[in-house]
Amino acid sequence: MRVPYAPTEPTNPADAPIYSRIAARRAPRPLIPLDLALLHNPQVADGWNSFIGAIRSKTFLDPGLRELAIARVAVLNHAVHEWDSHAPLALRLGVSREGLQTVRSASVVRKGEDGKREGGGLSREMWAVLAYTDQMTREVDVDDSVADALREFMEDQQVVELTATVAAYNCVSRFLVALDVGECNGREMMGVEDMER
Repeated sequence: MRVPYAPTEPTNPADAPIYSRIAARRAPRPLIPLDLALLHNPQVADGWNSFIGAIRSKTFLDPGLRELAIARVAVLNHAVHEWDSHAPLALRLGVSREGLQTVRSASVVRKGEDGKREGGGLSREMWAVLAYTDQMTREVDVDDSVADALREFMEDQQVVELTATVAAYNCVSRFLVALDVGECNGREMMGVEDMER
């Protein structure tokens, strides 16, 4: 990593509650390298933990679609750590191996493309999520046709939740890659065939 990791235990007693909140969200796992990078500023780490915790556990977005979108963000931003963490979750949550390979290899849906694709182990809803994720990540501005395609499958709340998820994990991937958190830059992403359900 480009900076040393913060200590795994607080050096200032005032930061102990923050460490505890982050550890509680990670339990039963220990703090991960991302936490130890963020803990250079415990207040930022605390806000991050609250925000990402809400994205991961306080939405009504289908968990498989959430992980599919996060895995796609990882691919688009070359965030190996993010892919290796979230692609196996997508697989466990019902995305097929073929679908996950499509998430990894499909060409990007650019501005002016409607994103209506078929096959590759993905449902129409999954393709709509992929197209939306592509345009949000690469173009920022999303075509009306791509946004409208989501409306066939999602209510307003889920569209907002998907948008927040894609935005949040673009933030995560950019942080991971810029600092080389987990020393993953330049490594190959885990192969779909190597993932366990």
